[in-house]
Amino acid sequence: MLTHHTTFNAIERIDFAPDTFTPSDLLWLPHHAQLAHCGKKRQTEHLAGRIAAVHALRAFGEKNVPGIGENRQPLWPNGLFGSISHCGHTAVAMVSSTPVGIDIEAIFPLPLAQTLGHQVATEDELSLLHAGPLPFPLALTLAFSAKESLYKALSGPHPTLGHFHDASVVHLNDHTMTLAIPVLSRTVSLRWFALEPQKVLTIYHQA
Repeated sequence: MLTHHTTFNAIERIDFAPDTFTPSDLLWLPHHAQLAHCGKKRQTEHLAGRIAAVHALRAFGEKNVPGIGENRQPLWPNGLFGSISHCGHTAVAMVSSTPVGIDIEAIFPLPLAQTLGHQVATEDELSLLHAGPLPFPLALTLAFSAKESLYKALSGPHPTLGHFHDASVVHLNDHTMTLAIPVLSRTVSLRWFALEPQKVLTIYHQA
């Protein structure tokens, strides 16, 4: 499968061409047998994500491909934390010595944002997102993505955390977001980037 690798802000990005994928490409993965019966979309996304992850692990002197855990989560080396995400024909990965979560999303079209609003956010959040400086579809997409990033980073030590209403956006601007997590009595900050005109990425990185 043809891929193109770039790095930005310690994030490894792989853009890939699914049409060039062949089943033999999976043999690069030590756990390729676990993907043998998956659909092509799942196989290509997984492969691209693991390629990004290996690039990220090299900064820590690690070379092994992360395996697949019981809950389909990537298995990182002891002492390291990582996160993988993919959207369309792009996969990203980041590795750190502290918990980290990343998520990449296509910006919701307005009708979809209006439909998903109450699933993703509380009434107070929706009021904040509607009144904020960003168009509502972008703001809601960022809220969705930020919560995904947050839960990826914190689901290990806090397995009950995972409902979209477990965290609430309390601030959002052109580069950062602040979320409150009442069940943990914590407030956390995330960064976000526009990767393309219709694609965004959020990062939670625990200090």
